[in-house]
Amino acid sequence: MSEPIGDLTIRMRDIFRLVVEAYLDRGQPIGSKALAGAVSLSPASIRGVMQELEERGLLTHPHTSAGRIPTETGLRLFVDGIMHSALPPARERAAIEAQLKDRSVEEALEAATATLSGLSACAGVVLAPKTELRLKQLSFVPLAADRALAVLVGSDGSVENRVVPLAGGTSALALGEVANFVNARLSGMTLAEAEARLRAEITERREAIDAVAAELVARGLADWSEDHAQRPVLIVRGQANLIDEGAAADLERVRRLLDELEDRQEIARLLEGAREGQGCRIFIGSENRMFALSGSSVIAAPYHGSDGQVVGVVGVIGPTRLNYARVVPMVDFTAQALTRYMR
Repeated sequence: MSEPIGDLTIRMRDIFRLVVEAYLDRGQPIGSKALAGAVSLSPASIRGVMQELEERGLLTHPHTSAGRIPTETGLRLFVDGIMHSALPPARERAAIEAQLKDRSVEEALEAATATLSGLSACAGVVLAPKTELRLKQLSFVPLAADRALAVLVGSDGSVENRVVPLAGGTSALALGEVANFVNARLSGMTLAEAEARLRAEITERREAIDAVAAELVARGLADWSEDHAQRPVLIVRGQANLIDEGAAADLERVRRLLDELEDRQEIARLLEGAREGQGCRIFIGSENRMFALSGSSVIAAPYHGSDGQVVGVVGVIGPTRLNYARVVPMVDFTAQALTRYMR
């Protein structure tokens, strides 16, 4: 936790704001001479104030540089207590909203995330509403006497494969008959609906299907349904934006960040933390365990469905040296636009 902004003198607050704003703009350590024209203090006096700010843990000087940069604690204080933000420019708002017209939910989310990524020069991420997979086709490929490969095709074109054990002498022929029944009678249902219908058939024995094979398939449908419900629907766009002309000076950090972006499960878990509350959540550097190594920031905001409940989270991931005053309202506006689209 950073100290309250009220604990700083007006002079310290002014110098601190100038250092942070200049650093976020240029990406370089800021020296006293660079600030001399902005305040009515001598370079020596400015250096004294910067030293006080460093002793408070708000600024630091990298290596042997005479200039200072904000620490993560300093950035948090700036974002929470000093930064002023406004609505994104009309052009940027129009660009985001244009991506939501006449598109399916998934297309709109992908397009809006890509646009947000391009405007912010960060990686754009969105946690999409979970939808139940609907069954299109089920088939089995015999592998051995005691196991077969189950191939499930969803109505969205997705394909999933699993090896299933053939316990109790279940034959491949019996499994094939159950698959034919599923494809003829249960296609178009959700996996949970298909499981319930198949179990009803087993109980009522209205169809000439092997009960052991049908139970094995029903159990598989239940497992598939549960796994799919727990799987995060995460869209990541614009990783290439992180490799800009400034990346050459910090290739190791960029490499770590790109590696971290591959862990979709962890990113989804982090975004889940932004579901609570109103407006944007900002995670700076080591404030979140996932991006501690790369020293990256996450700005995320929830969006809501037609019933007013949170259905997803949209945001950006980038270096801690972000133009927070510009990017925070951009993420917030995108979340509001998605909420309007969902209604």
